Amino acid sequence: MNFPQSYPLLPVPSGSLEIRELPILSQAGDDRPLRFSLIIPTYKEAGNVAKIVHQLSTILDTEMPGEYELIIVDDNSPDGTWEIAQQLMPEYPQLRVMRRIEERGLSTAVIRGWQVARGEVLGVIDGDLQHPPETLLKLWGEIKRGGDMAVASRHVEGGSVSDWSFVRRFLSRGAQTVGLILLPGVVGRVSDPMSGYFMVRRKCLIGCTLSPLGYKILIEVLARGRVPWIGEVGYEFQEREEGESKVTAQQYIDYLRHLLRLRLSLGPIGRLIRFGVVGFSGVFVDMAVFYLLRIHVDLGLTRSTILSAEVAIFNNFLWNDLWTFGDISRQQPGKRQRLRRFLKFNTVCLAGIILQTLLVNLFFNVFGMDQFLAKLVAIASVTIWNFWLNLKLSWRVTDVKK
Repeated sequence: MNFPQSYPLLPVPSGSLEIRELPILSQAGDDRPLRFSLIIPTYKEAGNVAKIVHQLSTILDTEMPGEYELIIVDDNSPDGTWEIAQQLMPEYPQLRVMRRIEERGLSTAVIRGWQVARGEVLGVIDGDLQHPPETLLKLWGEIKRGGDMAVASRHVEGGSVSDWSFVRRFLSRGAQTVGLILLPGVVGRVSDPMSGYFMVRRKCLIGCTLSPLGYKILIEVLARGRVPWIGEVGYEFQEREEGESKVTAQQYIDYLRHLLRLRLSLGPIGRLIRFGVVGFSGVFVDMAVFYLLRIHVDLGLTRSTILSAEVAIFNNFLWNDLWTFGDISRQQPGKRQRLRRFLKFNTVCLAGIILQTLLVNLFFNVFGMDQFLAKLVAIASVTIWNFWLNLKLSWRVTDVKK
């Protein structure tokens, strides 16, 4: 099958899965910026591709004529999906097609599409018409309201899973529950983390190197991107009209592996190390102030312990907010949010101060331990307590508009 040279396929990017500020040049014509780029990953969708391109083009031509692109990324379908899509390009000037031969997988297909995309907003929709195209306008409405991401959800008002069997519903909810256990700060940000139908502003992903596994690209974006404001809209998951379902046991295995990979890469071990380094600096601050108050001011043991610890808390908060939990802090900009984090941090650490004070008095007054050694032992005893409570309470995403 021969096609005009004016409608070439997009070259497939290689190397890391990094999202850049500007697209990887396609050498295929116009590279001007656009408002929206929608990726349609396909595999054996010959019966659906013409329908979905027509429906999406009709909707987007009304909302943003000439300011969008549809990018079909096909994994070398044996039914010739990519060839059918390429034949459609003369009729739909906003359509671009990529044929991947060496790589496979929905998530990486989406990212490769984003890498060549020109849109300020990047999106993804399944190519099997199970995601109703008309929901695009609702998602775009959330972006126009100022949202950084808009997610189509089956679990909010207006959403449903159509005629799913009990077993499929159970497996879906079970997978979400596992995600909440392993990655509560990621999976818990949206009602439908398994959704494959969403939009996100490019700026939220610039410089991020994604490393997805399996089909659940949204979880990867939530975990590694910088997405402060998320809007959700309900949609009814449709039953497939053409082609065959691609849901397999391997997908669930890949999903679990993906969660575990993210869990290990995102913490809390790395954060704990950084928290410990900051805490170590706080020890010097704490001990220096304690020394000054005890030796030079001759303040009482209890008051010296409390005041020196409070100064160290302020020091630790500043460094933790900038470094240890900096990725989370950047999702909660503004002085008001920083003040809230500090008050939470101080409240959590207040319990640590009380515990530390009790331990210092116990070791010094009851066991006769040197006062400075007693102070060091007490500090070490409450470090893990402070880390875990602050991770769960002080630096969690708040005020995400939905």
